[in-house]
Amino acid sequence: MYLSRLTLNPRSRQVRSELACPYEMHRTISRAFGDDLSDERILYRVDLDRRTGVPTVLVQSQAEPDWSALPDDAYLLERPESKPIDPGFAAGQLLSFRLRANPVKRDNETGKRLGLLQEEDQREWLDRRGERAGFRVVRCHVIPEGLQEFVRRSGGSQRDITLLSVHFKGLVQVTDPHALRMAVEEGIGPAKAFGFGLLSLARA
Repeated sequence: MYLSRLTLNPRSRQVRSELACPYEMHRTISRAFGDDLSDERILYRVDLDRRTGVPTVLVQSQAEPDWSALPDDAYLLERPESKPIDPGFAAGQLLSFRLRANPVKRDNETGKRLGLLQEEDQREWLDRRGERAGFRVVRCHVIPEGLQEFVRRSGGSQRDITLLSVHFKGLVQVTDPHALRMAVEEGIGPAKAFGFGLLSLARA
C-alpha cells in the first residue's frame, strides 16, 4: 500500500470548490491512478489546520500514485509526499487511532441509511465496527462535525447528498491482526468516496 500527503492551496478556486463537494475531490485524486479504477481502493481524509486554514489530504491506495496528474501548480502548496507502507499488527497491541466516519443505521421500513446523531449511538457504532475489524476501543474522543450537504453531479444528472461527519480519535487494542489489516485496506463504514473511512493507526 501507499500513503500520500497532499498540502492543498486554500486560495485555489478548485480546492475551495472540492472542499465544498468532496466527491469532486475524489475524482481529482483518482486521476493519479489512471483510467481503470475497478480494482483500486482509494481512501482519503481531509484535515484542516485550524490555525493556518491550510487543508491537508491523506490518501491511502493499493497502487502507487502519479501525482503529476493533478490539475496545476496552483492546486498544491508543497510537493506531494508519498511512501509505501506495510502495516503489521500483533494481538493485544495498543494503537492510537484517528477516523473520520459516517456512522449510520438502516431504517427497517424504508431501507435508507440514517445518521446516528447521539454520541452514545456513535460510540456503539464504532464498537460494533471494531468487533468485525479486529480491534477493541479502549479510549475514544468523539468530535461531531455536523452534516455535510452538497450536490453530486454525474452524467448530466445531479443528486443532493447529506452525510453526517464524526471524527473519532483515541486508543484501540488489537484483537485480530488479520481482520485489522483488512479493515485498514478496505476502510471503515460507508461513504468512502466522500472522504470517510480512512483508519489511521500509530504506536501508542
